[in-house]
Amino acid sequence: MEKKRSFWVIGGEYADTSFGTLANGAEEERFGPFTEAGAHECWRALTGKTVDNAMVRYFVRNESGTDGKDFYVVGGEYSGTDFKAMAGGKSLEIHGPFEKAEAMIFWRGITSQTVDSALHRYDLVTTEELEDFKARAQG
Repeated sequence: MEKKRSFWVIGGEYADTSFGTLANGAEEERFGPFTEAGAHECWRALTGKTVDNAMVRYFVRNESGTDGKDFYVVGGEYSGTDFKAMAGGKSLEIHGPFEKAEAMIFWRGITSQTVDSALHRYDLVTTEELEDFKARAQG
């Protein structure tokens, strides 16, 4: 039987909207471990409570410890703020593969371009998570 991977929800209050450095005096918050579905449920609950604070961000991460070019930035313009289906005429954008650090830099750049849009969202996923993400985005 394949071992289930552990997922964590991490984040907190950041110094700015590049989400690279925690705010002065803030500590990284960690919730988990969860199954992937449980982590996304926790993430939705946390982000729902902090939606009015642009400096607070949470991320779902796994414990795979993958290195190398195993990361993708995926997302785009969605039809609603539930981020389940792409907007009409739009398809899921897939950027990568990247090494983890490269993916974070690319993610910061693309999210800064769409920060004023409530319907744009980009996520960082591993190769292993990519197929599941594509299936969810197609509805």
